[in-house]
Amino acid sequence: MQVAIIDLGTNTFNLLICNKVDGIFNTVFKTKIAVKLGEGGIDKSIIAKAPYQRGIEALKAHIKTIREYEVDNVRAFATSAIRSSKNGPDFVQEVYDKLALKIEIIDGDKEAELIYQGVKKAIDFSSDNKLIMDIGGGSTEFIIANSEGIKWKKSYKLGVSRLKEIFKPKDPITSEEIKAIESHLKVELLDLTENLKKHPCNTLVGSSGSFDTLVEMIRHHFDNLKENKQSPSSKISMDEYDWAQSYLIKSTLSERLNTKGIIKMRADMIVISAIFINYILREFEINKIIQSKYALKEGAMNVYF
Repeated sequence: MQVAIIDLGTNTFNLLICNKVDGIFNTVFKTKIAVKLGEGGIDKSIIAKAPYQRGIEALKAHIKTIREYEVDNVRAFATSAIRSSKNGPDFVQEVYDKLALKIEIIDGDKEAELIYQGVKKAIDFSSDNKLIMDIGGGSTEFIIANSEGIKWKKSYKLGVSRLKEIFKPKDPITSEEIKAIESHLKVELLDLTENLKKHPCNTLVGSSGSFDTLVEMIRHHFDNLKENKQSPSSKISMDEYDWAQSYLIKSTLSERLNTKGIIKMRADMIVISAIFINYILREFEINKIIQSKYALKEGAMNVYF
């Protein structure tokens, strides 16, 4: 049976097609299309005209692919940008009317649950707590979990697209702007701080695009391109991470666009991601980083099929 998940994120619309045989999922095809739904409107709680149309066109492309692969069943999930926008329901209805695709708008709690379900397929959890961090365009999810399951989870309206629209940083970003973003994070993440006191973690598990970008940058810079790309997770040493974040924070957009490992659609927001990750590592004294290649779409595949 061929099944598909479409993850309608704020920055990208992701498609995963799998063949399910005897309860085992084998990836047949996966792709992502940049839509940047938050561009020009996320701080006003709307999807602006241009990104709205980009979203429609991206889904047309995904539906074409789904038909080519003769998929039997499709589930589509919308997250932060669509659920928090005044015209999000209009987008969902238009997609249904034009493409006959039913989109399910999920809340932040369900989003965090599905991310956890994806991550636990990529890494082994022990009795020690790990902090999962999924940086999106519209929201960022944090999940504290161990081998017993989820201890705590929450979705915050702290996606990089949202932060970029709020702070509109210079190029390159200034130290004053970094301090302003960190001060904002400190206020917004008070309950994360409280829960990490109850459930301390020394490992950060990063999923989705920002962490994927860090790993690709590091592979190119340290000439680790022969590393096994089939593995669903990668360890990031602190030395490697320190190089990447230092480079990003000092860089200009032009430099990032010409940096191996950074794809075009990530170049303008990856600096804010680095600031966010730096804050978490420093504030909570975390000294281990693991990248999970699996996130929401893999979790949804596991849960719904």
